[in-house]
Amino acid sequence: MRTPPIDPNRPSSARVYDALLGGTHNFAVDRSVAGRIMEFVPEIGAIARANRAVLHRVVRHAVAHGVRQFVDLGSGIPTEGNTHEVALAADPGARVAYVDVDPTAVLYARELLGDDPRTVVVLGDLREPGAVLADPGLRAVIDLGQPTAILMFAVLHFIPDGAVLDAALSGYREAVAPGSLLAVSHATGGADPAAVDRVADLYNRTGTPLVPRDERQFAALFDGWELVAPGVVHGPRWHPDPDDEPVENPATFLTLVGVGRR
Repeated sequence: MRTPPIDPNRPSSARVYDALLGGTHNFAVDRSVAGRIMEFVPEIGAIARANRAVLHRVVRHAVAHGVRQFVDLGSGIPTEGNTHEVALAADPGARVAYVDVDPTAVLYARELLGDDPRTVVVLGDLREPGAVLADPGLRAVIDLGQPTAILMFAVLHFIPDGAVLDAALSGYREAVAPGSLLAVSHATGGADPAAVDRVADLYNRTGTPLVPRDERQFAALFDGWELVAPGVVHGPRWHPDPDDEPVENPATFLTLVGVGRR
């Protein structure tokens, strides 16, 4: 796929997320959207960081259970504690493919990774699993005949329900080997639906629809996968580290997390 030009005048979900994490790879238009989100959800920075933390826990969990390959879909702009850093710290033989449709994310990820043969960055649309998984760069790093973790963190809430989403999910499920994992984090409005609705309306007006899902709708994304313990939970409840501070009300983090095994 030819890399499209970067448009600094239109907000990008990857760059907005980078701004929420305190990153520097974003433009004024992205910071404007991030600022509005912070008005609606003042804790959004902590929520974004908690989402990164659960990604790290999922990666370590996968390696501990024998899954050493990762396809990080909608991987976004690199920040501290990227998937490959966590995976390689847990197992130097791990392999990681980053996939994003945003040219900014791809550009900075390639700069960060350099020529490490254990990693690759692919410009691709996660809604097209056939094209993504057939990419020569990805296939040079990822052996789909071996268990692979498909990571979809903070990205599926940008895809509405319908045939496109269903086909994408089934495409990845059918392509990976037995023992593979699907790990998803997703926006939900349970604890503060009014605030989340305002954020969704803001995204919708930027041309990027945001579709928060409740627990039942989120669990349906794992059709054909066996959810592993503890099932569908709010982010802080998914295998917290022993030294993590207890979270009194994890629903306030407005994020659902689940991991399924094929």
